[in-house]
Amino acid sequence: MDARGRDERELERLRADFGGWRIWRAVKRDGRLGEWVASLHDPAVGVEPTVMVPTAPLLREALLGQADRAQVRSL
Repeated sequence: MDARGRDERELERLRADFGGWRIWRAVKRDGRLGEWVASLHDPAVGVEPTVMVPTAPLLREALLGQADRAQVRSL
């Protein structure tokens, strides 16, 4: 499977695991894929309105951290 196919599968997994976020890949000016981006749509699952990181594993880690922060805030 090529890199684009792997990215699409990872996007699907992230979207399934983090339903309160809109998740996509940014596109650079030259057309190449850039940062992994998540935009908060459900304040119960995060704190920051937008999260941008260079890799899918870092986005997963950041969104898990957002979930922890949202839980603490709701206590």
